[in-house]
Amino acid sequence: MSISQAKEKMPKGLLAAATWAAERTPDSRNRAVDLYRAIAIMFVILGHWLLVAGVIRDGELEFVILLAEQRWTHYATWLFQVMPVFFFVGGFSNGLSWTSARKDPVKKSAWAASRLSRLLKPTVPVVLVWAIAGAVAHAMGVSVDLISSVSQAALVPVWFLAVYIIMTMAVPVTVAQWDRLGVASVGLLALGAILVDAIAFGADQGWLRWSNYAFVWLAVHQLGYWWGSAERPKPWALGFIALGVAWLYILIVQFGFPVAMVSVPGAEMSNTRPPTTAMLAVGAVQIGVILLLTDLAQAWLRNVRVWAWVIVFNQMIMSIYLWHMTALLIVVGIAAYMFGGAGLHEPPGTGLWWAVRPIWVVLFTLVLIPFVLVFVRFEAGSKTTADMRPGPWQAMLGAVMTCSGLVVMAMVGLGKENAIGVNWLAVGLVVLGVFVATRRFSRS
Repeated sequence: MSISQAKEKMPKGLLAAATWAAERTPDSRNRAVDLYRAIAIMFVILGHWLLVAGVIRDGELEFVILLAEQRWTHYATWLFQVMPVFFFVGGFSNGLSWTSARKDPVKKSAWAASRLSRLLKPTVPVVLVWAIAGAVAHAMGVSVDLISSVSQAALVPVWFLAVYIIMTMAVPVTVAQWDRLGVASVGLLALGAILVDAIAFGADQGWLRWSNYAFVWLAVHQLGYWWGSAERPKPWALGFIALGVAWLYILIVQFGFPVAMVSVPGAEMSNTRPPTTAMLAVGAVQIGVILLLTDLAQAWLRNVRVWAWVIVFNQMIMSIYLWHMTALLIVVGIAAYMFGGAGLHEPPGTGLWWAVRPIWVVLFTLVLIPFVLVFVRFEAGSKTTADMRPGPWQAMLGAVMTCSGLVVMAMVGLGKENAIGVNWLAVGLVVLGVFVATRRFSRS
């Protein structure tokens, strides 16, 4: 059956198409990769929905980060900090994709644009919706500070996306290093991260820590290449777990690194912004667990119905991730301003607060679903052929532009002291950057 014939017979509808694809998935595919990606995104969302709380204090709506008020929640971040999982499974997928594409000159040239399409396009609607909302709010007299804080809360998830986009752009270089050095390429990056921490903290050179965005996350991403090429990765699982636990003990108990694996408001130090080698330690534990469970996951995913739902979830994963904080803000805002603060007067973290939190999670989910259904179309891969997509340099330029705008939004939100109250430059960088990264200017 040709590809064109297969496409003609694929049924319409997300679940029907996913079931059709699930029935035709080759046995050789590592389906666990997609399952781990889906589980990781659910943990991120659940972590945000549980640990970010709206509360009415002195008649005003405030958003409280539970990490800043209840220290025990710092340990919960060991479960909810799953960024290493994304980079690990991303390395696996990117490595296999690039290895296949580089065999064909046309596909090789278009690989970056093709890979970026599903990452970048879903950012456009969420940015434009919040930009329009900010401009309308400003016209109604809402302060720029409030526009900034609310939009930042909604768009803060994009910080991870910006980092991952850069990692994706580096794949041709990092795969080349893997081909040349193998596992040693992981060791060199991990050693670089350790040296950065040692110098930054030991010699009070905090500025150097920002380089660990590269050393730490590239090391984890590089391990994904190892997973894709290892013949028997499972025997390494316990070693990864033991190494990660030991390194966490050394960092936290011996050197006083934070227990929390995400940033805590008001804390002097963070393990994530920028990342410390604690992220490598947590990642080692998570990778060990992944390797231990992969055979079981693969067997479970032989069930066509289960595998079809995993496919569906992965087809809308970016939309779910990008809109989940918007859903939270809408629900809390409605409760505060339309229902007299119903459910928002109980202090966060009390027994009653935790007892009713599942109700809030259900409400967040119900509001999130329409956003996903409306905007999931932006996740569809490009329908253009490889020879019509931009080359790597144009795609890289577009990616850099997009990331520049996303980083600004994640750091300070969209508010800006100007005629419309919105940082139009950051918005323009994202929209134009996505266009540059995914549309070829000419075919010459």
